[in-house]
Amino acid sequence: MSLLHADATHASSPLFSTTLSLPDCDATGWVVVDSMVDGLAMGGTRMTRTVDAVELAALARAMTHKLALVDLPIGGAKAGIRPNGPVRDREHLMRTFGRVTRPLLHGGVYLGCDQGTTHPDRDMFFAAAGYDIATRPGATRLDVDWAEFWRSMVDITGFGVATAALGAIRASGARTPQRVVLQGFGTVGRGVAQHLAAHGHQIVAVADVLGTVEDPAGLPVDKLIECTSTDGTIDRSGLPTSVRVHDGDRAWLKVDSDVLVLAAGADAIDESVVSSVRAKIVVEGGNMSCTKPARRMLGEAGLTVLPDVVVNVGGAAVTGCIIAGVAPNGLNVPQMSAWLRDWIAGKINKNCELIAELSASGSAEPVAELLAQRNIAW
Repeated sequence: MSLLHADATHASSPLFSTTLSLPDCDATGWVVVDSMVDGLAMGGTRMTRTVDAVELAALARAMTHKLALVDLPIGGAKAGIRPNGPVRDREHLMRTFGRVTRPLLHGGVYLGCDQGTTHPDRDMFFAAAGYDIATRPGATRLDVDWAEFWRSMVDITGFGVATAALGAIRASGARTPQRVVLQGFGTVGRGVAQHLAAHGHQIVAVADVLGTVEDPAGLPVDKLIECTSTDGTIDRSGLPTSVRVHDGDRAWLKVDSDVLVLAAGADAIDESVVSSVRAKIVVEGGNMSCTKPARRMLGEAGLTVLPDVVVNVGGAAVTGCIIAGVAPNGLNVPQMSAWLRDWIAGKINKNCELIAELSASGSAEPVAELLAQRNIAW
């Protein structure tokens, strides 16, 4: 591992942070780079009304951790856009963002999509920047353009989170379908629901910004997805009459379950609600889903906790494998998709096993130990 990577990730501040000028957009933007490895860094672009450089620094640090844990030679970064009001011309904003970040994109800082931005948004700002991941020197060569290839991998982060959950279920010795609660039903949550349901498990409750929908007999996942907008909001009017609707932003905590998948915003579980968690397996499918003290308290209570930097890595790993040339050349889209899924599942399963072993041996911070082995600060 390069010296720059070690130095940057042991520092208390990012490698660099820059404020973006976004002309005629009535928005503020930032790019924060936590570390670079061999001239590369990567992370998503978050667009919310509250994002700021401090939040992005924490997210960029988490990206450093994620990429290090899957042994990709890439540093962590994160971009943010904070609109000052309603976004009236989204295309103009995305194209402006692309033009402004062009030097960073071409200089080795890959910026994808994240909360509040979509794959079409990313395609727009890439086009404005004249950036194509597949033409970068050293990148894996694809037989289609990046936007088309990504359509075959749109569920990959949910796939990775579900892979971790399935491994924990097997390790628990469960022999019957498990009851799963999903907090968040965006792209990640929907992907998790599809993969867990395909393995015979019951999605008994799903939470979105409006509250929680529940069916103890199992929600109809395909119908639920049909009733869900791209931002993860469920249209209650299209659901079967057997579905119960609960208001409140933490109503999902009251639903009996075996597995809880957190796939929305940060700090969904903090110290104040640890005692309310009913599931024996908690999977951090989103970024920083639990506070660090809450994660420790859950572990001390005997729950299995799969941390975000281990399981929420699918999308980053796909991009990282292509940018760094880790994935083999010469594969068609189905072959490349299969190779990447196998590679990601292998990395996630191995890290979850190591986390379990360290936890069983009494480690209070198993992720910190895994990172220390790679000379990375937690």
